[in-house]
Amino acid sequence: MSNDTLQRLSGTIEARKNAAPESSYVAKLFSKGDDAILKKVIEEAGEVLLAAKDGDRQHLVYEVADLWFHSMVLLAHKGLSADDVLQELARREGVSGITEKAGRK
Repeated sequence: MSNDTLQRLSGTIEARKNAAPESSYVAKLFSKGDDAILKKVIEEAGEVLLAAKDGDRQHLVYEVADLWFHSMVLLAHKGLSADDVLQELARREGVSGITEKAGRK
C-alpha cells in the first residue's frame, strides 16, 4: 500500500466525520463514539490473531486491512491521522527497540 492510498483513505474517513450516520458505515461509527470504535478495533485485532493462527495468508491480509482501517477511524476520531503514525515510525527507524522503549516518557 502506498502512502497515497493511506492519504486518500484518511481523506475519506475525515469527510465522514460530520456526515449523517445513515449515509455511511464510518459516519455511523463516528456517531456512536469512543466505545463503538474501540470495540471494532478490539474485534478486528482478535480476528487478526485468529487469521494468523489458521495459516491462510490471504485471510491474514484481509483481517489486517480491517484492523488498519478501524485503527484509522479511531485515529481520526481522536484528531490524528495515518501521517502521525508514519511520522512516529520514521522517528523510530534505525533505533533499537530496546533503546526506543527505554527513551519513552
